[in-house]
Amino acid sequence: MPDKFEKHIAVTDKCTAIDLLADNTPLSRQRLKTVMMQGAVWLESAYGVERIRRAKKRIKAGDTLHLYYDSAVLQQQPPPARLLNDEDDYSIWEKPAGMFSQGGKWGDHCTLYRWAEGQLNRPAYTVHRLDRAASGLMILAHNKHTATAFLEMFQQRVIEKHYRANVEGDISQHEFPFDITQALDGKPAHSVLLEASHDASNNTSEVIVDIKSGRKHQIRRHLSSLGFPIVGDRLYGASNTDADLQLRSVMLKFACPVDGVVKMWTLDGYAPST
Repeated sequence: MPDKFEKHIAVTDKCTAIDLLADNTPLSRQRLKTVMMQGAVWLESAYGVERIRRAKKRIKAGDTLHLYYDSAVLQQQPPPARLLNDEDDYSIWEKPAGMFSQGGKWGDHCTLYRWAEGQLNRPAYTVHRLDRAASGLMILAHNKHTATAFLEMFQQRVIEKHYRANVEGDISQHEFPFDITQALDGKPAHSVLLEASHDASNNTSEVIVDIKSGRKHQIRRHLSSLGFPIVGDRLYGASNTDADLQLRSVMLKFACPVDGVVKMWTLDGYAPST
């Protein structure tokens, strides 16, 4: 059996997902149940495309079942995340480096939301992202109403987010706050460097960044564009690639969408000056 393959199965009659997969793939039923729970099976129907996990999910003629099997992906084990606060409608987590914010077609068992669902025994919805290689604070919603509220808050940029990055070189030479407004991928992007300190012993700087927009890899790309790549950033020019990516979300502050109370969470003793 190959270690990686795709299977796209047209449904010609009513049946269960597990029966159709067992008849059309070399995987055992037990293995298929595990693969489904790991998020590698999708159902395409008149209602769209959705990930399915129940082995006995009923499917009908005209549907298409998609299996994306990659043993290397499915064998991965996510590092543990830490629950900081359970607010019922949402929760605040410390995501470790190496854990995904969201899954892909090959599976989602290494994501924060799947970890949270296993720990809290209720649905979890991703409302923002943090790079896999980065770590720190993340919000998960636990119902669709709260998820929609948070998504709107992120779109309206009313959630304050601070990140700590260790960069190569002496970035403390700039006057702070320092705005970076370089467009990314043809779209406006705005990062604000709030403060920085230089360590002459290894010529690195610790910088606090507030992002006003949410473009892909925004902090990493903006800092690299100034000539100060983040330590461990293999994609954007770091000379020290032996270390893990030194980027961490250390503060979240927002007016709670449930009760309107302004709440703030911090990590590692970070105390914002503003």
